[in-house]
Amino acid sequence: MKHIPLRHIDKTQSETTPSGSFRIRAVSDLLGGQDLVHELHKHDFFFILALQNGAGTHVIDFTHYNVGDHSIFFVRPGQVHQLELKANCTGYLVEFDPSFYYPKNKILNQRLNRASHKNVCSFEVGRFEKLHSLLTYMFNEYTTKSEGYLEVIKANLDIFFIEVIRQSQNRISTSKNKSSYVQDRLEDFMEMLGDRITHVKQVSQYAELLNLSVYQLNTITKETIGKSASELINEQIVLEAKRHLLATPNQIKAIAEHLGYEDFSYFIRFFKKHTGYSPEAFRKNFQ
Repeated sequence: MKHIPLRHIDKTQSETTPSGSFRIRAVSDLLGGQDLVHELHKHDFFFILALQNGAGTHVIDFTHYNVGDHSIFFVRPGQVHQLELKANCTGYLVEFDPSFYYPKNKILNQRLNRASHKNVCSFEVGRFEKLHSLLTYMFNEYTTKSEGYLEVIKANLDIFFIEVIRQSQNRISTSKNKSSYVQDRLEDFMEMLGDRITHVKQVSQYAELLNLSVYQLNTITKETIGKSASELINEQIVLEAKRHLLATPNQIKAIAEHLGYEDFSYFIRFFKKHTGYSPEAFRKNFQ
């Protein structure tokens, strides 16, 4: 079975350390005066595109976004995306793998997850410029490579994620303690979905893995996202199916088996129920 194209950070063009790889580039240098087109693929690293001036389209997990000024796009490892940028775009592209920056400290880890939870954020000019100045500082450190520059970059990533969370218009409006606990459990659940969806599909199974009751898990997902745990499981299954239907030439039966469905006809009914299309029709209409 063929897989979705997976891209890695080019270690010959990035700063590689025993703790991972990092790269930051000016978008104008990346474009070189020409339009950029990246076909559907996924990464094993974090991808942050901050555009001071932006035009084009960005598709992340099959949601289409128009690229505009003063916007930041986050693509997490494992997400599929397709990007088109016009030649006059400016800003920065930041790439780093989880080994470089995926803090073991619980608070820092939660901060990264919260900042990258939304795939796109648009900002007022003044707020964006504050974020842009942090990226410029990181870019200068990355370029000059003065003593301790990697530590300076990581410290500025911390500040950058704090500012993104502060300036986001859709923060969770719960008490600090409740927000922290609920957000932690939600992020654990969502991470498990991405890792285990091909063989774990029951709410009770995820609840057990999280040391929660089914009631507690459903309460958490409904309070934060407004959906039941079962709905999120079904959405993840459909997302994985879409990824393989559009990004690989695999036969539909092979995709069903990959997703853990021995009953091919049941998979077809499930997919059509949640998308309105049969897998074959979806591939034909959207590929």
